[in-house]
Amino acid sequence: MNRRQVIRALGQGAGVAALAVAMTGCAGGSDVPMETADVGQITDYNLGPGDALRVIVFGEEQLSGEFRVDGAGKVAMPLIGEVAAQGRSTRDLEKEIATRLSSGYVRDPKVSVEVLNHRPFFILGEVRNPGQYQYVNGMTALSAVAMAGGYTYRAKEDYVLITRGNDPKKQTRRAPITTTVMPDDVVRVPERYF
Repeated sequence: MNRRQVIRALGQGAGVAALAVAMTGCAGGSDVPMETADVGQITDYNLGPGDALRVIVFGEEQLSGEFRVDGAGKVAMPLIGEVAAQGRSTRDLEKEIATRLSSGYVRDPKVSVEVLNHRPFFILGEVRNPGQYQYVNGMTALSAVAMAGGYTYRAKEDYVLITRGNDPKKQTRRAPITTTVMPDDVVRVPERYF
């Protein structure tokens, strides 16, 4: 029975108006502000703790290898030590490593950095298998739901509640299911009541 049928079954009058107000208040996150700008507009991935990287210094195999961004947001490199990676793009990190290597270690270094494994994202609420999942480039909230086994029968399927991992205030916002999901994001699928 949908919302309209419930209201019709109860008849007309003040009770119906009160029920309609109560039902809209129970929409599961309707009081949460709607996200206005889609994170899909982000053009570069920002590195953070837990990312696994492949760093290649061309012509210098002993300086190349696989590295992980540590909890402090740094990558420990041979010769040059720790390099800050958190919040930077791979291009920025390439430039920083090349700059440090060129100051007394390697003449005109060419550096390439690629992300091997991204940090995970989290999905909760009305999905079949809530939990932590590996981030995939270009994923949306709908593809995150698919990774978590799909919606439960109680799920509200027209939006999600999302807390951005890069938001220092950790504010939860309503967002359309087409919203881009990023690493460290927490996506919650709300429950529908009618």
